[in-house]
Amino acid sequence: MQQKRIAVGITGASGAQYGIRLLQVLLQAGHHVHLMVSDAAWQVFREEMGWDPSKREAILAEWASWGELEYHTMRDFRAPIASGSYPCDGMVVIPCSMGTLSSIAHGASRNLLERSADVMLKEGRTLIMVPRETPLNQIHLQNMLTLAQAGAKILPAMPGFYHQPTTIDELIDFVVGKVLDNLRVEHHLFRRWGSK
Repeated sequence: MQQKRIAVGITGASGAQYGIRLLQVLLQAGHHVHLMVSDAAWQVFREEMGWDPSKREAILAEWASWGELEYHTMRDFRAPIASGSYPCDGMVVIPCSMGTLSSIAHGASRNLLERSADVMLKEGRTLIMVPRETPLNQIHLQNMLTLAQAGAKILPAMPGFYHQPTTIDELIDFVVGKVLDNLRVEHHLFRRWGSK
């Protein structure tokens, strides 16, 4: 298996588990991950995971124990992923808030996550957006269309059920597995359609 360099952005949408599980699978499979976590995402970790945001260093240390992790603050524009000259194989924003999606769709580049996504688009590299919002208004849909037309892949956090999941973890793994498929990363997170 060839190691890939993947950027992962976790924002303040509900569904923190998707981003954490993707991070775990990529790192444990031997890939190099550049991670960005928004302030709103740290708040969601508290609400959805029961984690104390003041314990960030301990949380990051645990994640780093999974593999090759580089954590970047949102203001670290000196990070390699801020430049198209760095050979990043793909980027995933998971979960992606509608505010972040809008900023990327309009080229705001106000922080490292938005700048890195802009780099992926301008270099014609894989950018996967995993929005987790419902219902969607016309602005959300237009921003998704704008990004899709610019070359991004819109992959909503919509788990399938044909593999007959019985746990929340299996629902999470389905969405994460679809992300990995689009990154061309091999996995065995769910039973595929037509398989035994």
